[in-house]
Amino acid sequence: MARVTGSHLICRALKLEGVAHIFVLAGDHILPVLDVMADQDFRIIDTRHEQAAVHMADGWARITEQPGVCMYTTPGFANAIPGLTNAMHSEGPVISIAGCADSHDLGRGAQQEIDQVGMAAPMTKGSFLVDDVRRIPEVISRAMRLAFSGRRGPVHLTIPIDLQEQCVDEDEVVFTKPGEYRPGESMRSEPELVRQAIALLRQAQKPLVIAGSAAGYTLSGETLQQFIETIRLPVLTEEQSRGLISDDHPYAFGFFERGLNRAAAKVRDADLVVLLGRKQDFTIGYCRPPNIAGDAKIIQVDPSATEIGRNRGVAVGIVGDVTSVLDQMTRAAANYTWKDLPWLEDLRAARAAQAAWAEDLARPKTPMHALFVHKVLKSILRPDDCLVFDGGDFCHFGRSLLPARQPKRWLYVSSLGMLGSSLPTALAAKLAYPESRVIMLTGDGSFGFNAMEFDTAVRHKLNIVAILGNDSAWGIDRQIQLGLYGRPVATDLFQTRYEQVVQGLGGYGEFVERPEDLEAALQRAFASGRPALLNVVVQRAISPRAEAAIARRKAVARK
Repeated sequence: MARVTGSHLICRALKLEGVAHIFVLAGDHILPVLDVMADQDFRIIDTRHEQAAVHMADGWARITEQPGVCMYTTPGFANAIPGLTNAMHSEGPVISIAGCADSHDLGRGAQQEIDQVGMAAPMTKGSFLVDDVRRIPEVISRAMRLAFSGRRGPVHLTIPIDLQEQCVDEDEVVFTKPGEYRPGESMRSEPELVRQAIALLRQAQKPLVIAGSAAGYTLSGETLQQFIETIRLPVLTEEQSRGLISDDHPYAFGFFERGLNRAAAKVRDADLVVLLGRKQDFTIGYCRPPNIAGDAKIIQVDPSATEIGRNRGVAVGIVGDVTSVLDQMTRAAANYTWKDLPWLEDLRAARAAQAAWAEDLARPKTPMHALFVHKVLKSILRPDDCLVFDGGDFCHFGRSLLPARQPKRWLYVSSLGMLGSSLPTALAAKLAYPESRVIMLTGDGSFGFNAMEFDTAVRHKLNIVAILGNDSAWGIDRQIQLGLYGRPVATDLFQTRYEQVVQGLGGYGEFVERPEDLEAALQRAFASGRPALLNVVVQRAISPRAEAAIARRKAVARK
């Protein structure tokens, strides 16, 4: 009878799920499983910090629709907690695997002992300790099912080192294929609810569709585009839905961010709002007046029943897979004739005003305005380029201007607002799109969190190009401080030569101060054949996002 170790069982269970990439930082409590993985056809991407490993797994999962698997030892798991917290907000189906001391020593003051399961529980969809080597495939299957069910998110597993090394007879272990424990059929809606939704759409004069994260659990935007074109509805996209329908489409009005997109701010005038996999959270004012008019109707489609009507009642609530429900609604809508509404011209006017505002700010000056930098980048973008944004004002200006044209190629920080995720996410994107250019946009503050991952990029030949907007400050917070309190506190930085850090790690770097030098520097970075960073000096300019934050806090203070 063949004997296998727990490490072999981990590998086999992951292979059944189609996992080929492992994001890891080595440590004593996972050395047995890493040794086994090295002899199999896994691609192991080792990072310089565990948080970055989780960010990479998160980015990989959202881009590819495959599980993102990350691994680390016990103190490494403590470093991974911020990444897992972010993955919960970004809805990345991440499988976190940590080793720990021998199971028979737990609770006795074992080496580096911490309560991994308890620590991960609030930050994940589930957290489990494997206590029997024979149950490893079962627990991994459970983690996969949980990560992909409803609203997606990370799941954590602790697998003690002795279980990784323990041998068992192969016939003692049961493996289950993914199709046998994860339902393959998508959740569809009751036909009556579809009829009610179409009836509301036929009555609306100012409808607006907002496609959110859960509408982007797909590699194709064909279904969303057919729905929009059939009913001739205006649509805004965000999070994982960016690019499902190109921003160049006549019914698409860009990024749903009310502080950065004037067309998005028109949601307050809509008489019907269709939320596709979009939460009723703070970014839409909890759907309450005046953010959405009190007499406006809401149709909400979501894979999680707990999100339907969470902060405001809805006229029609549908629990189901967004793509499947959209297909049903499109088929029902095809029985009617739909015409362009005058409302579309209001949205186009708002978009035109936005473009004029951006053009006025994007004039060549020294130091450069952030919008000038993004305008130059926009002029040389290719259709298959992938853009990855961090947080902060430099990136907010970019998100207001740079278009999303294809699915899974316009990525930004989650609703948690955790800075520093752009570099690991960009590396994951380059793994997913080896033949495409991956362009990372970051500020000087956010760059510091995971800057050493340029070493990871160099070692694994992940040739991204990063544009760092250097205003020598924690820009957005400094602007908010000035707007609310009249002075900055702990938000000033030096004009550090970050490109020299990248050069020292083996990448390509340039320092850019003059607007006339920017485009040529970009072309040299793309042509360098190495991970590259342009350290671009920019003005300390306040973004509409920061202005909105100041206005909101002042309104609260007045109340």
